[in-house]
Amino acid sequence: MTKVLLVGGGAREHAMAMALARSPGEPKLVAALSNANPGILALCEDHMIVKETDVEAVVTYARDANVDLVLIGPEAPLEAGLSDALRDAGFPVAAPSKGSARIETDKAWMRELMARRALPGRVAYGTFSDPDEARQWINAHDARVAVKPVGLTGGKGVKVFRDHFQDTAGAMAYVDEVLSKGIGGSARVVVEERLEGEEFTLMAFTDGKRILEMPAVQDHKRLLPDDEGPNTGGMGAYSQSDGLLPFLTAGEYDAAVEILQAIVDALAAEGHPYQGPIYGQFMVTADGPKVIEVNARFGDPEAMNVLSLLVSDYLALCQGMAAGDLGTASADFEEAATVVKYVVPEGYGQGAPAVGVPIRIDDAAVRESRCTVFYAAVDAKEDHVVTTTSRALAVFAKGDTLSEANERCEAGLKAIQADRVHVRHDIGTKELIQRRIEHMRHLRSRTLETTKGLGP
Repeated sequence: MTKVLLVGGGAREHAMAMALARSPGEPKLVAALSNANPGILALCEDHMIVKETDVEAVVTYARDANVDLVLIGPEAPLEAGLSDALRDAGFPVAAPSKGSARIETDKAWMRELMARRALPGRVAYGTFSDPDEARQWINAHDARVAVKPVGLTGGKGVKVFRDHFQDTAGAMAYVDEVLSKGIGGSARVVVEERLEGEEFTLMAFTDGKRILEMPAVQDHKRLLPDDEGPNTGGMGAYSQSDGLLPFLTAGEYDAAVEILQAIVDALAAEGHPYQGPIYGQFMVTADGPKVIEVNARFGDPEAMNVLSLLVSDYLALCQGMAAGDLGTASADFEEAATVVKYVVPEGYGQGAPAVGVPIRIDDAAVRESRCTVFYAAVDAKEDHVVTTTSRALAVFAKGDTLSEANERCEAGLKAIQADRVHVRHDIGTKELIQRRIEHMRHLRSRTLETTKGLGP
């Protein structure tokens, strides 16, 4: 019987643990996590509370537990070199090396890779340590840019023209902040052209050679309804039963798959074969999909959307990725729509989250609504959990249609009993999705009219 070590204690890792629990191989699970996630611990035969970037401690635990396979959920342990240390110690790991994880941990390197290899989906960008040079680039683009710290910021570091600033002065204020404070762990900043369109996530399993793509998902980063407020780690996401999205065509999805495959090929060609889940964040524009960023892991919340629908044997897929050989494996998913909505502490994303707020869950009501609760950054008590400084838990629902999935998700949320928490109830609603559809319709028609005006 295979014993698997899961590193990480969030809702993404809870989804990974549940996918493993469905495997016909009936693996045994142990976990190394920084918080006592009750959903993960309920599926484990043993666990260790540890900082997930403590490489020596995690490797020692893997050795003491005599595990056969390691899965790593978060990005920070990858940057710390955990996957490399585990491989050096003889453990198969279904997660990328520190070198291949640079596609997420170093945004400048990712853009340079795409430019160097002339990969499709790339955008105009500049990397700067000199504020005056950054100002020149921003002025040349009329301030229509996105400003990004080079390193990891937990999905909260990007600021974009119109959403976060209106002119060069606003863009430069953030450039100066990133450079002076070393946000993202580097004295450099990436400035990119602002893309216009709709964002979507495409994830895949890969052994470093071929990719097995997953259904497309749309995440919602902004804290408040109607996509207002600051960026967060993600307030929720939805997916469609056909694997596309209401605003995304099959051709655009296929183009994104080709881009993700090209990135995997480029990494292998440069001596960084990528083995594990990979996550492309795309903007579908009137000119097709463009790469916003690439992440070296599953998305969160998107992992809950797709892994909950996975029909194929997740354990076998992970073993294939770790071995660098997926063979003839396929990744098959149930044809259902999904909606995930996060419950977060009041003040999350605004600097002062309400810590220690009790959350009680009516398990019978959750089952009646046909939902699943995924635990994230909570501390477990005897009959409830309490909030910490980050997202607390997520409610997942599926249905034949998005409307049905959304109705079930809202019913499941009513089973969550807590004060001083916040939910974006507009995620997955007809009104918000229709705005996405109309937005892309407008962009495509505008581009078509411009093309017609060019003449023969």
